[in-house]
Amino acid sequence: MIEISYKNSKTLCVKNADKKEINFLFEDKKVLLEDFDVSHPGEYEKSWNLLEVKEYTDILFYKFLVDGKHLCIITADAFDLKEEIVSFFGDVDILIIIGTKDAVKIFENIEAKVVIPYGEGKDIFLNTLGQHSESVKIHKIGADLDGDRTEFVNLEA
Repeated sequence: MIEISYKNSKTLCVKNADKKEINFLFEDKKVLLEDFDVSHPGEYEKSWNLLEVKEYTDILFYKFLVDGKHLCIITADAFDLKEEIVSFFGDVDILIIIGTKDAVKIFENIEAKVVIPYGEGKDIFLNTLGQHSESVKIHKIGADLDGDRTEFVNLEA
């Protein structure tokens, strides 16, 4: 089971079944796989988590394989959605995306089963898509995800 919550007001934390952490410091746009900084392009593996970091138009994009689920982190809302970057995302189970009105266009081009916007504009992102879900402190993702619909999660910071 994957657990996603805020560690503090500036850090989103993803824990796998073994309680190994991926911490996303979104103000710094920095990702830590446990204590290892993976904020550089390349492929990484640590504690059974696989990660690929791609640099595209001076923006880093993160794609993880965590407990059999594909998780992507998108840190920007202003880039061209060309085939090169869309194909990098592939099938996305969990999408962590900056919460802005401009990010809605990006989300619409990526099919994801669970969408978690972050940042000050997350409510604008959710409202633009007509989503008014109650905020939760922790979101848990089990083995099976419904492939027919997208679940929007409003995490409480």
